[in-house]
Amino acid sequence: MDRDLESIQRTRRLVERAAEAQKILEHFSQEQIDAVVAACAEAARQHAEPLARLAVEETTYGVVADKITKNLFAARDVYNAIRGMKTVGVIREDPQNKVVEIAVPAGVVAAIIPTTNPTSTAIFKALISLKARNAIVMSPHPNAIKCICETARILSEAALRAGAPEGSIGCLDLVSNEATNELMRHPQTAIILATGGTGLVRAAYSSGKPALGVGPGNVPSYIHSSANIPKAVADILSGKCFDNGTLCSSEQHMVVDSAIAPQVRAEAERQGGFFLSPEQAAAVGRVLILPNFRVNAKMVGQSAEKIAQAAGFTPPQATRALIAPLEGIGREHPLSAEKLSPVLSFYVVKDSDEALDVCLRFLRFGGMGHTMSIHAGDDRVIREFALKLPAFRMIANSPASHGSVGYSTNLFPSMSLGCGTPGNNITSDNISPMNLLNIKRLAYETKPVNKAEGTRAEVRAAAAGVAASPRTGAAPGVSPVAASVISGGVDQEQISRLVERFLVARNRAGEQSSGSAAASGAANRAPAQPASNPAPAPAPKPVDFVSEDDVRQAIKRGEKIYVGPRTIITPSARDLGDPLEIFVKS
Repeated sequence: MDRDLESIQRTRRLVERAAEAQKILEHFSQEQIDAVVAACAEAARQHAEPLARLAVEETTYGVVADKITKNLFAARDVYNAIRGMKTVGVIREDPQNKVVEIAVPAGVVAAIIPTTNPTSTAIFKALISLKARNAIVMSPHPNAIKCICETARILSEAALRAGAPEGSIGCLDLVSNEATNELMRHPQTAIILATGGTGLVRAAYSSGKPALGVGPGNVPSYIHSSANIPKAVADILSGKCFDNGTLCSSEQHMVVDSAIAPQVRAEAERQGGFFLSPEQAAAVGRVLILPNFRVNAKMVGQSAEKIAQAAGFTPPQATRALIAPLEGIGREHPLSAEKLSPVLSFYVVKDSDEALDVCLRFLRFGGMGHTMSIHAGDDRVIREFALKLPAFRMIANSPASHGSVGYSTNLFPSMSLGCGTPGNNITSDNISPMNLLNIKRLAYETKPVNKAEGTRAEVRAAAAGVAASPRTGAAPGVSPVAASVISGGVDQEQISRLVERFLVARNRAGEQSSGSAAASGAANRAPAQPASNPAPAPAPKPVDFVSEDDVRQAIKRGEKIYVGPRTIITPSARDLGDPLEIFVKS
């Protein structure tokens, strides 16, 4: 109990320090924050190998060479992707729609770091958090505290040398469930980046804070009859065996058309795949998947040879992956689940229609929204799978593990892959600094609600034919509105209204020159005053309703519309008629 209380207190101090650092970071310029991120990336590159060795030594998971590649991917590829990204001040401007977007930091980031990819994930989350001007506090997996804390220390020292404030990068060194919950629920924590098991991600979502969680992967890899078989097999084995299958986007199942199944099997054996007998497959299933249907942590990231030996047999010396022929999907078939090790199932289908159904069943059994790969020379098949299956990363003719993170594709380089709503995640993105920003929007009026007095005066001047002001640059006798039409600055509706105003002005001129106007018997028209009879005519009865079309017709005829207290005038009719003084109160 004392240890748990101490871990909670340490967590609170780290978050408070991060909150103080946040107050400084949020005022950094783009140049300042870019210098900090560059320094951290360079430090991570220089320490990629020792951190990889420390990770394998502490966790026993994976392969040192592959973990070096992961560290360099985070320090190099991720950094290159975010280096020129605008994350300070105005980041986008749309002059046509008159909208300006301004970046605002999310705040202190609580980063949950897994044991499968500890150092590379720590590097990745630190870089994207700092790029968005956020301080970060990491909570390591209990089995990877040493290597994650060392990664945080190296990055923090680099950040401080580049001008970042103390507390910008923190890491819990005394870990407990209570400490992690305190980190996620702390009032000064703004957002959670959660990578880990399903239970931990659910805890992040139930913390009351915005959370970017990532779901599990149960990645099917379909080989269509049009595929380049040697390359397809090489890609699948490369993805499955990379770091002994510890990436959640690594291949789990080979789904193969029956027409090419013998060739695929022969090619897989040639490239180091060992096909299991039913008895061996059952033994491997018992070793990898526990009775509660969770992955056996002791077997995660272990070699094919070690897994086989734990199952009671010895594979050929050159074995890279164990491959189990499979006929069913579900809890009664343990190897149909995610395995996080160099073990594949092998499922034969008659055609692409059956493959669609089988891949959907695999995704529903623990991989919704995550990743799938397809190997085919027929792009119509690739597009059909992309359109119909609930995997937000459909990797074509490339290893799923490498393609999904943006290593062998042009997807955004990321170590956190969202699964969208099918995977109970808030986003389907490859997580980037843009997911750790608030976007403030400045919007200028484009559809006026109220007209300014200056506009009303201009309309009256246009109707009366008043000459333009000398500052408009228009010719004498040309109104400002007409000048703007000539210069191309008025839209079609304004042009239409200008024509109507011109007609009104012309009719008035005609009335003045003739000295008389035609009398009208219509109830809604203003009668002209005969020159020979000075006696005023009785005022017409007010109309009950006025539409925009009524106003347009009155303008064309050069007439007024008489209205009273109970007259209903539509807003568009009033907008058109008021500036031209069409309405006469009776």
